[in-house]
Amino acid sequence: MSIERFQDYAREQVLVFRRTLLAFSLIALLCVLLAARLFYLQVVTHDVHVARSNNNRISLQALPPNRGLIYDSQGRLLAENLPNHRLSLVLERVIDLDATLEQLTDLVDLSEDDIQRFHQQRQRPRRPFSPVPLKNGLNEEEIARLATNRYFLDGVEVEANLMRSYPHGEIFAHALGYVGRINSAERRSLDNRLYVGTEYVGKSGVERFYEEALLGKPGSQTVEINARGQILRVLDQTLPEPGADLQLYLDIDLQKATYDAFDGRRGGAVAIDLETGGIVAMVSSPSFDANQFVVGFNSADYAAMQSDIDLPFLNRATRGQYAPASTIKPFLGFAGLEVGSTSWDQRIEDPGFFQLPNDDRIFYDWTWRIRPEGRGAKIGMAQAIQESSNTFFYHMAYNTRLEGLHDMLDQFGLGRITTADVHNPARGINPTREWKRERHGYSWYAGDTVNLGIGQGFMLTTPMQMAIATAVMGRHGEWFTPRLLKDSSDDSLLEALPEPPPDVALSNPNHWQRMEEALVGVVHGPRGTARSLAQGIDYQIVGKTGTAQVFSIENFEDHDSDEVDERMRDHAWFVGYAPRDNPRIAVAVLVENGASGGRVAGPIARRMFDQYLLEAPLAQSGGQQ
Repeated sequence: MSIERFQDYAREQVLVFRRTLLAFSLIALLCVLLAARLFYLQVVTHDVHVARSNNNRISLQALPPNRGLIYDSQGRLLAENLPNHRLSLVLERVIDLDATLEQLTDLVDLSEDDIQRFHQQRQRPRRPFSPVPLKNGLNEEEIARLATNRYFLDGVEVEANLMRSYPHGEIFAHALGYVGRINSAERRSLDNRLYVGTEYVGKSGVERFYEEALLGKPGSQTVEINARGQILRVLDQTLPEPGADLQLYLDIDLQKATYDAFDGRRGGAVAIDLETGGIVAMVSSPSFDANQFVVGFNSADYAAMQSDIDLPFLNRATRGQYAPASTIKPFLGFAGLEVGSTSWDQRIEDPGFFQLPNDDRIFYDWTWRIRPEGRGAKIGMAQAIQESSNTFFYHMAYNTRLEGLHDMLDQFGLGRITTADVHNPARGINPTREWKRERHGYSWYAGDTVNLGIGQGFMLTTPMQMAIATAVMGRHGEWFTPRLLKDSSDDSLLEALPEPPPDVALSNPNHWQRMEEALVGVVHGPRGTARSLAQGIDYQIVGKTGTAQVFSIENFEDHDSDEVDERMRDHAWFVGYAPRDNPRIAVAVLVENGASGGRVAGPIARRMFDQYLLEAPLAQSGGQQ
């Protein structure tokens, strides 16, 4: 028997109503939540999202200033800024970095060094969306290929900027220095407000010393960009302030003549204008091309230069420290005259050596060999200067004592830094008893004083210091402020020059003239150690040679310097000023292992004198005295 089931309409209506009410409630709740979310986004956080939206459309970009230019004394460019196209990547917009680098390798000439430097740069702290450089110096063909494929290269930018350039390359590398990329340590110490948008900083030389003035002040611009990061229009702009231009006393012609005269030999030379105190030449050989530090050194080339035994990165003119040898004798002569341990009329017997009282040690001298009288002849200071007699100065130094020698050398700036704007010069060593005790742990001996009398032992100087001391002697003790800067678009740089040391005041002013006569005999006298320099000359040179011993030999042992290993030969010195009447230029030349001051360093100095006095335009005077 089948049972017929009847529908319960009332129950079904209640069920449908409940389900409808539940669905409506859910919809209403969702609408309330949606409305609340819209209210939160459009009212509560309105400003935040407006800013985010603008950041996607509007960007604030830094405008780096143009670095100041550097000129020589005649207004010729030494450091300039040249147009450059740089390939960079905005990492935040790059989807696949490895794939992008692989694409770029097919479009431009990328070296392993370029890619390595890029990876180093991207690991350093930087502002978001700031480009990371990959390659500088794109050519027109590479720029065209990148422009053609721009749509497929997300985050890739080609930027037009200015790059530092040094037209004279290695000739001025040590004097001017160079700019290089800011490293991590520098980034932490530099004022980021000044270096925003700037990737380079002065590393050495003039570029480093005058970094703040050369840098300038950055500007900024607000731009509207599209989704690919390309600028659509400039909304606001604050122009940067360019860096100050500098004019130096350095002279291109003199610098080049000096550098060429070294002919690849190791050494340094400095020339100073006696009227202004301006440093007109500062050469270190061998050198390097400073432009390589701007565009990026090839790692293999850089490693090779770092390990080069000739040390091309060493500025021998200001950082090389050498025993001054006989070039220091005129200054020591003044010391003896001042303390009364010698006089112009005093003559001593020269047996070819000197021996301390109650001491077995013998200090030999070689100059008796070139003297017709041979051993035992009596000589005075003027002859000892011209022939570079050691025996005379052994006696004089011993009788003058260390304090008298040190004080006179100090007055001429030896053992001190007296330059106004030379970057990181070496101080040299003008030894004292206290210095030796602190440095070496034992007392000063009489033999040390005797060695100091011929510029050996603990005494160390730089070519820059010897040039300054010689210039002060040429001005008869009148000091000046040795400097590179001649003029600038920033007048405050000229006002910041330090005061020079006190003048050297001798008890008898006639000593200047007598010493000058003795030094003229070094070049123009029949027994002078640099008499070969006088050939074909129509002006007089006041000079002194020196040969600084590198290793010890028996003083009476005959030896040919040409047979000695080249790096074991004596260093060759020449210092002097010219012309004798109205001196205009003082020079100091050091040739490492040159063996003979008269034959090797002297001709370089003669080339410098000829260039400055006979071939170059008259040096322009200016600046403080």
